[in-house]
Amino acid sequence: MAGTDALGVLEKVRPRGRARRRWILGVIALLIVLGLGFGYRAMTAKQAPAGANFVTVPVERGDLRETVTATGTLNPVDSVEVGAEVTGRVVRVNFDINDHVKEGDVLAEIDPETLQARVDQSKAGMTSASAAAASARATLNDADVKVKRARDLFAKGLLSSQDLETAEATYTKAKAGMSTASAQQVSARADFKTSNTQLSKAIIRSPISGIVLDRTVQQGQTVTAGFQTPVLFTLARDLTKLELDVDVDEADVGGVKEGQEASFEVDAYPDKAFPAKLVKLHSMPKTGTNVVTYTAELSVDNDERLLRPGMTATASIVTSERKGVLLVPNAALRFEPPRTGARGGPPMGFLPFMGGRRSSSKPAGSAAPKIDPNAPTVYILKDGRPRRVEVKTGATDGTKTEVSASALEPGVMVITDVKDSEEAP
Repeated sequence: MAGTDALGVLEKVRPRGRARRRWILGVIALLIVLGLGFGYRAMTAKQAPAGANFVTVPVERGDLRETVTATGTLNPVDSVEVGAEVTGRVVRVNFDINDHVKEGDVLAEIDPETLQARVDQSKAGMTSASAAAASARATLNDADVKVKRARDLFAKGLLSSQDLETAEATYTKAKAGMSTASAQQVSARADFKTSNTQLSKAIIRSPISGIVLDRTVQQGQTVTAGFQTPVLFTLARDLTKLELDVDVDEADVGGVKEGQEASFEVDAYPDKAFPAKLVKLHSMPKTGTNVVTYTAELSVDNDERLLRPGMTATASIVTSERKGVLLVPNAALRFEPPRTGARGGPPMGFLPFMGGRRSSSKPAGSAAPKIDPNAPTVYILKDGRPRRVEVKTGATDGTKTEVSASALEPGVMVITDVKDSEEAP
């Protein structure tokens, strides 16, 4: 009886011990989970960038210029290459590089001896042709008198028909001889005129008033005028006016129009921007290796004479100009806030019982706003956290972009970058 009672008490005690152990194990498991949660939250809080680590720039209101960049070469507005049209030895050179010349000035002279001999020869030929023409004219007059007399005698029956035919044939030959002599006389005159012209070209004169850009001939040098005229001098009319020829890419040519303002830089003066104006846009394309460009001519004032022909220039053509618009850096439009910890862990607050925030949590009864993932956006700081703002973009100069949004105004700070904790001061 006593043994039975002890066994019943033992059976009552065992269930209580099991329940207590289960309760203790549950408490331990809960503590472990809470410890892991608080540890993870501390770790992610340390890894997630704080608001103080964001790099921000204020929205500003200002003017914006949209430009197209192109490279080219400076050239004289009106340049002339002066060459030799006759062959001979250069006996005199009167001007050098950078000398100023007037129209008609003698730049150089070629030895005229051979050319003068040709003039004398053609003059003699012209004299001979004139004498031959005079002889042919006298022969024609004599034949004319004889044929008229023969016709009168034939009409009176005093001359045979054979003699009349002979007289008429003689007249016809004299008339043809006169035509030949006249043609030879014209040819001799033309030859004399040509030889005189060639002699005059031995004296090389300046066709314009300007400055000598280049001289490629020396005194005593022999020049040969063949299929290609040798260039002796290069002249420019006025170096206070230059022309900048630039190649505009086919992707940019749609915004380029005549009359647009521009500026350009040259390596000789890297800190100075020179003004220019687009005066002509060529329609004929220039095709390179997988590149199509169009030549644009820009007028340049060179009153200070700082610029020289042949300089390579980089021009910026103003295709549009916006005044008093909201501007943000292009980096703000590219910025996206980090969505993970520094080591690639899940977003902070992914467990609700850790006290974190659900990224998609909304107040009860409120509808989630529609978000266009392709819409241009910037991020502003609110309560130390980035807030997404959709914007409408306009013109850009490559550094800043025109934007419009109700949440933006001058002075609002937009985020352009984020620093790691180690980089933060």
